[in-house]
Amino acid sequence: MTRIATTWVALTLLTMTPWLQTVFGETAPATILEITTEKTVAYNTDVFDVSKFATNPNVTMPTAARNFRTHLRIGDIVAVNGRPAKGTHIATVQAIELNTAPTPGQAIADTVARFSLSQTFQILQPDGTPIGSIMAYGLGAGTAPPGAPSAGLVGDFAIVGGTGAFLGVRGQHSFRPPGSSRDASVTEDPANRRINGGGPGGRYVLTLVPMFRPEVVITPNGPAVLHSDFSPVTAAKPARAGEVLITAATGLGPTRPGVNPGQPFPAGPPFQEVNSPIDLTVNGKLAEVINKIGWPGLVDTYRVDFRMPDGIAGGTAAIQLTAAWIAGSPVTIPIQ
Repeated sequence: MTRIATTWVALTLLTMTPWLQTVFGETAPATILEITTEKTVAYNTDVFDVSKFATNPNVTMPTAARNFRTHLRIGDIVAVNGRPAKGTHIATVQAIELNTAPTPGQAIADTVARFSLSQTFQILQPDGTPIGSIMAYGLGAGTAPPGAPSAGLVGDFAIVGGTGAFLGVRGQHSFRPPGSSRDASVTEDPANRRINGGGPGGRYVLTLVPMFRPEVVITPNGPAVLHSDFSPVTAAKPARAGEVLITAATGLGPTRPGVNPGQPFPAGPPFQEVNSPIDLTVNGKLAEVINKIGWPGLVDTYRVDFRMPDGIAGGTAAIQLTAAWIAGSPVTIPIQ
């Protein structure tokens, strides 16, 4: 392409950018989750007498295999994005040992990967409240996919769905080494996994494209952020530091005890409390969330009460909701 043509294309794209943003809208960025696991054990299928499965209470060593071995990996989820969590990581693993220059027993291929596996990350709050699960499938211990969020990752996995707060998610993920599981025989009793000890687990970096995001409701008069008397926050009546405010939001996910999809939240008490961890920031500063409930009589609309942090400068402030580590778009309100 000539220099003139190249310049014309560049100028055309610059000219079209505002129009494209108007037509297609802004695309929300993907959400990055880093899930940390511990006490991971890989139970290798090294015997075929099922009466011996899970019978040995002691630490075991599996029978070695060159390739094609299978195992079930179980580990504890202990944190998501550095925030304490609970849960279980399960992986069903088939060794494949792909290599471009294989040694005897490895599989010749144009790519490198040690395993093919399917995974489930079942994530709970620290008190044991279920948040949701994320399912993935792909190749382990090989090259990370293009677009992985940071260098040094291995493994090429497609996120194929989720449940609960992660309903309908898509995306990809890789693994941040080091990290490993302890190999055991399928005869070892998994009831003693935490007593017998496991490997250090690992850190799984997930790039999520969620089906829905937490968003502050936008009305014709601006964001639906209200004073405690339900009057709107406006330039004539701005928010103040330390004040408890109410915001209407969508996309916060399931509630407890729960309603059927498409049904309005019933009147309380008891009210339908949002199941997922909810954060709200004001200019990036974490605010105290006082209530997080389904708004009675409305469908997929929630009420979040929060206290304005101290030290916020007057003028305007950006408010942003996060549900189950998935961030929504910031909105701006006037501050006194």
